[in-house]
Amino acid sequence: MEWTSENMAANAALVRERIARACARAGRDPASVALVWVSKTKPAEAVRAAYGAGARDFGENRVQELVAKFSDPLPGVTRHLIGPLQSNKARKAVALADVIHTVASMDLVRRLDALAAEADRTLKILFQVNVSGEATKSGLSPAELPAFLAALPESGRLLYSGLMTIGPNTGNPEDARGPFRTLRALRDDVLGSDARFSRFVELSMGMTDDLEVAVEEGATLVRVGTALFGARDYGAANKER
Repeated sequence: MEWTSENMAANAALVRERIARACARAGRDPASVALVWVSKTKPAEAVRAAYGAGARDFGENRVQELVAKFSDPLPGVTRHLIGPLQSNKARKAVALADVIHTVASMDLVRRLDALAAEADRTLKILFQVNVSGEATKSGLSPAELPAFLAALPESGRLLYSGLMTIGPNTGNPEDARGPFRTLRALRDDVLGSDARFSRFVELSMGMTDDLEVAVEEGATLVRVGTALFGARDYGAANKER
């Protein structure tokens, strides 16, 4: 496939129109929703084409792909790690990611805090919640979340910024509405509850198939890959690794 900024811009216009229509239904400002371009499995030239089309938020599932595509940072880009983070990859994640969406372990919080201090970096982190209760999904349960958040240490390096979830993979976007609404209620319960949560505004939810429902239910970050970059070739990505 030929990656061009023109192609990327056309795809982005369609996605932004979907976001704008969902915002209109919900009485929201489209500027309140950030579009994260999920470039996982896509080559560096796809990232450069997207950047030329105006993309500034990029999401990767794997630390290895952050290293491969973003070791030389593009000006103005925010790098989102949206996949599971193993402790042994935390140092590289702290060096390259600006936002980590999938934190669900107190041990990982402590390690990220120490590594961020060592690297003299400040990171936004989101806490992953398995709102749908599916065994195949990672994250804290809604019942576990309040005690977990209450136990978080104060940090000068980690900005506790909100919550993330993945909607149920049923093929029906409406099935995500209840879980997304629950995530927003969980966020609202925490926002401003003490100084640690003064910036706890983010709701990372919604992908290509269910982004409208996510936006209607309050998403501030939507993670879109296929609608922007096309179908993923996992075989090619595996060969590259």
